[in-house]
Amino acid sequence: MSFEQTVVLAAFAGGTIFLGLPVAKLRNLSQSWQAGLTTAAGGVILFLIWDVLSQAVDPVSTALDDARGGGSASTFVLYAAILGASVAFGFLSVTYLSGRLTRRIGRPSPSAVALTPQQVALGTAIGLGLHNFSEGLAIGASAATGATTFATLLVIGFAMHNATEGFAIAAPLSQMERDASWRFLGVAGVIGGGPTFAGGVVGYAFTSVSLSILFLGLAAGALIFVFNETMAVSRRFAVPMVAGTALMVGLLAAFGTDFVLTAAGA
Repeated sequence: MSFEQTVVLAAFAGGTIFLGLPVAKLRNLSQSWQAGLTTAAGGVILFLIWDVLSQAVDPVSTALDDARGGGSASTFVLYAAILGASVAFGFLSVTYLSGRLTRRIGRPSPSAVALTPQQVALGTAIGLGLHNFSEGLAIGASAATGATTFATLLVIGFAMHNATEGFAIAAPLSQMERDASWRFLGVAGVIGGGPTFAGGVVGYAFTSVSLSILFLGLAAGALIFVFNETMAVSRRFAVPMVAGTALMVGLLAAFGTDFVLTAAGA
């Protein structure tokens, strides 16, 4: 597969994140619907945390198995250190930035909800962007090694996942009194989906397990923070059964999509 074809496919895989963003334009919803949409997005994010961490841990486990079999332990130590540090940095950096934002907008008390819907949406977009950069790396690396069929399947799979990720970004915005602007949604989409394109370019040029672990770890840390904030927003509506049901719907839908893609060979 040529570099130009890889760039186009990586851009397509990232661009489908925009398909879920119009959900932010839904208005006049009841509290139950607002809670349901927000928490369903939380279910998708919860799946993504599992998915990202499983991808990040896999090369670390492989390196550990090699070390136990008599190989060098240095690779395992390096990968494990990158994973631990990146998850911690991803979580703590977003926590710090959200604290700065909260102080800047003058929240009245520590018990108040930490972030506005826009900030939750941007935090989600950042976490997904880090995740999607690693997906772009996989697309680029597969294309560069001549695995054209596998690279195409990856593009299709990531494109479908990114469509649901756009929903995760947009759902918290449906509770705002005023519409989120198309400009804001466009910026969030670029932050979340654009790194797929960038990762495809980088992955085509060279492959690096360490780089993949780094970005997966950063994504996991950021998404853990976002999930916690999403649940805090959901609890404001005080409809636990609706929220619990929506969480399971979002989680199972994300797993179902992943199973379908796995069965198809993606």
